[in-house]
Amino acid sequence: KNSVKAMEKELVTCSLQGKEQAVLKRSQLFQIPGGKDLDTEVIVVLGKAGMGKSILVQKICQDWSNGEFSQFKFVFWFDCKQLSLPEKLYNLKDLLLDFLVKPQEGSKEIFEYILQNPDKVLLVFDGFEELHDHEIFSRCSGRQPEKDYYSIKELLSGLIQKKTLRGCTLLLTARPKDKVYQCVSKVDKAIEIVGFSPQQRELFITKYFEGLPYSSKALELIKECEYLFSHCYSPVMCRFVSLLCKTVLEMGDQSLPSTLTTAFLKFVQQKIIPVQTDVTAAQNQKSLAALAHVAWDLEEKHQSVMKSDLPSKEVKEFALKYGFFLPFIFPQHSNSGEEEFRSTFSDFVIQNFLVALHIVLAEDIKDGSLTKYLSFSSKKKKTHNCLDLVPRFLAGLLFLQDDSCFCSFSKDVKHSTKKQKTFLKYIRRLQINRLCPERLLELLHCVYETQSNSLLQHVALRLKPELSFLGVVLTPPDVHVLHSVLKSSREEFSLDLRNSSIDMQGLKDLVGLKNVASFRASLSDTIRLWNSLKQTKGYEMLRASTEKFVLDPFKAKTMKDISDLSELVEMQETVINCVQDASGCSSYEIPAIKNLRKLEFALGPVCGLQGFLKLVEILAAFTSLRHLDLDALSENGIGDEGAKSLSEVFPTLTSLETLNLSQNKITDVGAEKLATALPSLSSLKTLSLYNNSICDFGAENLAKVLPEMASLRVLDVQYNKITGIGAQQLTDSLRKCPHIKNLVMWNPTIPYGMLEHLQQLDSRISL
Repeated sequence: KNSVKAMEKELVTCSLQGKEQAVLKRSQLFQIPGGKDLDTEVIVVLGKAGMGKSILVQKICQDWSNGEFSQFKFVFWFDCKQLSLPEKLYNLKDLLLDFLVKPQEGSKEIFEYILQNPDKVLLVFDGFEELHDHEIFSRCSGRQPEKDYYSIKELLSGLIQKKTLRGCTLLLTARPKDKVYQCVSKVDKAIEIVGFSPQQRELFITKYFEGLPYSSKALELIKECEYLFSHCYSPVMCRFVSLLCKTVLEMGDQSLPSTLTTAFLKFVQQKIIPVQTDVTAAQNQKSLAALAHVAWDLEEKHQSVMKSDLPSKEVKEFALKYGFFLPFIFPQHSNSGEEEFRSTFSDFVIQNFLVALHIVLAEDIKDGSLTKYLSFSSKKKKTHNCLDLVPRFLAGLLFLQDDSCFCSFSKDVKHSTKKQKTFLKYIRRLQINRLCPERLLELLHCVYETQSNSLLQHVALRLKPELSFLGVVLTPPDVHVLHSVLKSSREEFSLDLRNSSIDMQGLKDLVGLKNVASFRASLSDTIRLWNSLKQTKGYEMLRASTEKFVLDPFKAKTMKDISDLSELVEMQETVINCVQDASGCSSYEIPAIKNLRKLEFALGPVCGLQGFLKLVEILAAFTSLRHLDLDALSENGIGDEGAKSLSEVFPTLTSLETLNLSQNKITDVGAEKLATALPSLSSLKTLSLYNNSICDFGAENLAKVLPEMASLRVLDVQYNKITGIGAQQLTDSLRKCPHIKNLVMWNPTIPYGMLEHLQQLDSRISL
C-alpha cells in the first residue's frame, strides 16, 4: 500500500511554553524566522513512536533528489540504530563518505567542498533516542574531526555542539520524552508530528481498502470499535488496525476485538495458526515464547537491535516468516569491507506486546517483581521510552486466562493467575487521588485493557473531583479511557483541559458527560467546538457546554489569547440566538463572560500596547470583573496611550475592585487621563501605579480626585518621580479621605526626611 504509506501527516509547531499549533508543510520545514546565520542550524522533529518521523525523513530526501530544498548540495541521512552499534573509530570524512555510500571517485575533492561550504550540507539523524548515552554529548574534544579519529558518538557530539562543520543544518528526530534538549545547546526550530485527525483516519482506511469488495464494511466495522479507532490517530496503529480488520473480514467474522491486547492476540494468532499442524503448533508456541524472551531481554538492556543472532535457526525462521523480525544490515566499514547483519523488531508495538507476553508467561519472573514493569510508581525502573505500551498489554494479558487465543500460547495459566492477584493487590493499594495526570492516564489505560468492571469502579470512586490535565497532551486513546471511567462514576467532576492538544471530538465527548459539571479548555478549542455545534444545530449541547465552561481567572500571555478572548465575546450574540431558538429563552448570557472576575494581562513590552488596545475594546463585556492586573510581572508598557484608552471604558467597569497599572511607563499625561475618569469606578478599592514615570503634575491630578473615590482603600504610587511637592499634595488630599486606609508613597525623588515627616502627620502613609 505505497500510496497509503506516503500520505501526508500534519506537522505541528510546538513552542516550549504554549504548544501553539499550526499546520506546517514540508517545504516550510527549513524556514527559520530571521533567516539563516553563519552558525549551525538545529531543527528537532518530535513525535511518538509510530507517528511517521522516519517516513517524513525519507520524503525529505526524496523531495531533495527531485530538486526541492535546493539550498542543500549534500544531504546525509543516518539511522541512529546503525550509529548506536559499532565501537569503531571514524573521522568526519569516514562518517560522511564511507559510512553509507562511498563515491567511486573524487571523494577528496567532495570532502574539501563540504568543509568549505558547510551551509550547503544537511545532516539528518533519525531516531536520536537510540543513542542512550546522552552524557557523551556534553564532551567534545578540541581536536580536528576531519583528521582525527573518534567514536561515532564523540563525532556526533562535535556536530551537535556546533564545533564540527559549523554552519551546516542538523535535523534530529526523537520522541517527545527523549532528552534531546539536554544534548543540544540551542534548538532553532521544534516541530511535533501529532498524527491523523479523525478525517485523515477515515481517508487512510478508505484508501487501504480501496478496490476490495468489503471496503465500506471495513470502515464501518473499525468506527464501531471506538477504542481501536481512537488508536488510529497513530499512522502505524492505523495500518495495524486496517490489517487486522482485513484479516477478520476474510475469516468471516463481523466484529473486532474491544481492546488493544485482544486485538494483538488475535492478530498474532491469525498470523501463525491457519497453516499449522499439531507439530508446527507446538514448535510455533515454543518459537513465540523464545521470541518474547528476546524482546524482554532487549528491553532489559535498553536495546532495539540484536547484536547477536536469534536463539536458534527455528526461531529465526519463525520470526522472519511471520514478520516479527526484520534483517538489519549495518553498512560496511572501509577498513574491513564487510557488512554486518543484525536483526530488529519489525514494529515497536509488536515488541511491546512480546515483552508483556514474556512477563506473564515466564516462570522465572516471580509475581512479586511484576510491579516494576508498571509505570504508576514514581520510583519505577527506567524503561526504553518506545515501550510505553508494555504496562497496558501486561494488564490486558493478566485478565485473559480463559481466553482461547491466550490459552493457545500457554497451557499453564497458573503463573498468570498469581500475577493477576499481585496486579489487583497493587492497584488497590495505589493512592489514586495523588497520581500525577500522566500516571493517572496510564492507570486508566491499564484498567481499560483488563475490561474488569469492578476494577473500573474501584478507580472511578477514588478519582479527585477536580481533574487537571493542564499542559498534558491528551491523545484520542487517552480521551477514550478517561471518558469511559468518568461515565461509569456517579460523582461530579471538574476538568481542566487547557493546553492539552485535545481534538474537537474528544472535547465534545468529555464535555457532553452529564457528570462533568464544569470544564476549562483553551479558548480556541472551546470556540471551535461551539462553532461546530452551531453548524450541526446541536443547540441543546451548545447551551449545556456554555453553562459548564469556566474562564475565571484568565491570564492573557500572547496576542492569540487576546484574539481568542475577542472572538469569544463576539460569539456571544451567535450563542444567544441559538439558545433562544432552542429554548425560547428571551435573555441569555454566556456565564463564563458574565462571571469573569479576574483578568491578568501579561503580553510583555513587545506586544503590550498592541494587545492592550484590542483588550480594551471588549472589557465592557465582563460586567462582573473585579480584578484587572495589567502588570503580572510582565512590564507590558501600555504607556499613556493605553492609560487613555482604559480611562474611556471606566464607566462600564462598575464591579472593578482592584486595578494594577504598575510598571507600564505611564507619565503625567496618562495619569491626568486616568484621574479624570477614576471616580466612575464606583467599587474600586485598590489602585496601584507602582514604578511608572508620574511626576508632581500627575500626583496633583490624583490628589484632586481622591475625595471623590469613596470606595478606595489603598493607593500605591511608589517608585515614580514624585517630589516633595507632589507628596505634600497627596498628603493634604488624604486628610479629606477618611475612607482610605493606606497610601504607599516612597519615591527616590522625595527629599530625605520629608516622607518620615508626612508619615508622622498621617500614619496611613507607608514608607
